[in-house]
Amino acid sequence: MTTRLVQINMKARDDSALGRFWAEALGWGVDSEGPGVTNLEPVDLAYPDPRAVCIDIVARPEPKTVKNRVHVDLATTSPAHQAELVARLRDLGATLADVGQGDVPWTVMADPEGNEFCVLEPRPIHQDTGPIAAVVVDCADPRAMARFWDQAMDWTVHEVTDNHATMRSAKGVGPYLMFVRTPDTKHVWNRVHLDVSPYPGDDMVAEEARLRALGATDPGIDQSALHWRVLVDPEGNEFCLLTPR
Repeated sequence: MTTRLVQINMKARDDSALGRFWAEALGWGVDSEGPGVTNLEPVDLAYPDPRAVCIDIVARPEPKTVKNRVHVDLATTSPAHQAELVARLRDLGATLADVGQGDVPWTVMADPEGNEFCVLEPRPIHQDTGPIAAVVVDCADPRAMARFWDQAMDWTVHEVTDNHATMRSAKGVGPYLMFVRTPDTKHVWNRVHLDVSPYPGDDMVAEEARLRALGATDPGIDQSALHWRVLVDPEGNEFCLLTPR
């Protein structure tokens, strides 16, 4: 048994409006599985597919109060493309953001609800990822996070150092998952988190037990009405174990 990263979950005060922004930003299609939920995925993709990590935007009333510990990096193909993308995103409602990055070749921005993201300078490693180059998770120990997620998912670890670790689907397609060492500590429930899913035919209960044995824990909330399971990784980041798909 194993899982795969299928989407990120993003909280929003207005899921429809934020969904429209990200659909335009990524060139993806928009759908909804019900009130308060906006689903984004490439128009030519039969979900789930390792070529993309999709986005679910879920309406929640709580305001954003701290820098997100999970964000996306967008890929570009040339300096001109990077400049054009930044300009287009600003026209869509994004703003430039300062998270203490200093003088870097990428551009840090925030979407209309304040969620940070980066528009990267062109990098050869991201030329085949699609519009999302990477899903980035802030952490204290990239090596420990890589060990946990390497066992939790069937993704392949590509690089591990004291300061960062990267993984990608074992099929060699889609965006990377990156863990980056930061000095910040986690204080509140993450407004953006990872959603993983077992494969069709796998036992979700057994998979939850396996993840707990690897170091996942319970977030201490009532989950009696949920058909998925909310867990917490070894650094306290919430993630969801969805039904097999």
